[in-house]
Amino acid sequence: MTAGIIIAVIGSFAFAAAAVLQALGADQVAQRAAVREERRKSARAHPSVRSTVATMLTVPFLVGFVFDIIGFVATILSARLIPLFLSQTIISARLVATALLAMMVLHIRLTMRDWIAGTVVVASLVLLAVSAGSEGTVNERWMHWAVLVAGPVLFGLGLLCMRMLHKHIAAATGLMAGAVFGVMAIASRIVDGLDEFDLAAMFTDPALYALLFSGITGFYLFTVALQTGSVNGAAAALVVGQTVLPGAVGIIFLGDVTRAGWGPAAIVAFVAAVAGGVVLSSSRAVTAVETADATNMPAGYGHPPREVGRHVG
Repeated sequence: MTAGIIIAVIGSFAFAAAAVLQALGADQVAQRAAVREERRKSARAHPSVRSTVATMLTVPFLVGFVFDIIGFVATILSARLIPLFLSQTIISARLVATALLAMMVLHIRLTMRDWIAGTVVVASLVLLAVSAGSEGTVNERWMHWAVLVAGPVLFGLGLLCMRMLHKHIAAATGLMAGAVFGVMAIASRIVDGLDEFDLAAMFTDPALYALLFSGITGFYLFTVALQTGSVNGAAAALVVGQTVLPGAVGIIFLGDVTRAGWGPAAIVAFVAAVAGGVVLSSSRAVTAVETADATNMPAGYGHPPREVGRHVG
């Protein structure tokens, strides 16, 4: 249990470091103002595959991607060591880590609401850790095929939202991205061949390909969500999708349990952690970091992000 919690915390800080590192790189882009102006002129354009790939190939994005990989590995490992409702909630608490790192590195001042939301999330995580029982051992074969189907279906819904919606694109796409990441966590939990490191079992398991597909497409969808400009909505929706889906699946289908008599406390802590994460997603620290990351893109994206003032020393 302790090892899984530590790994999940490392993953949370790795994702936060990636966001802050990419924001620092974006600050060095020479024509940042010109890029924003070009994006304003194309306010009705939806993000294209070409523009998104171009974003992923920028130097700051690639450097931050190293930390993203650490975060993804931590997500996979923690999903196998502790209940999903605990591991995914800790991973989603990267918003807290992002705000703290942004305060130290970018010298962004946190408001009282930020501190309260962050405290609620941390306290909720402690309560969740105390109330969590052992992870379930249920692993029925049909679930290995279910995650392989669920990933592409949710990815398709995300693409549909991106193409069909004219409002709230970031929130809808961010929610789908979170759900796809949730599928990745579920697949990580059930994939064969990891504990005993059996390559034959691993590469013949549909859950492995669901894990890889969901990790890549979830990353793509969230990048698209950031490009549409509503960073707050994207981050909040991601937190909901990434925690609620795998948490529910873990309890209903995988046998994750709480300690005897701690069920109500775990439910309250889970809801409070998600709510705190949603509130914290609109923090000046989180918004400034992700907006800076989103501005490191060529012209031709979606709606321009809301500019958020920040104090840089």
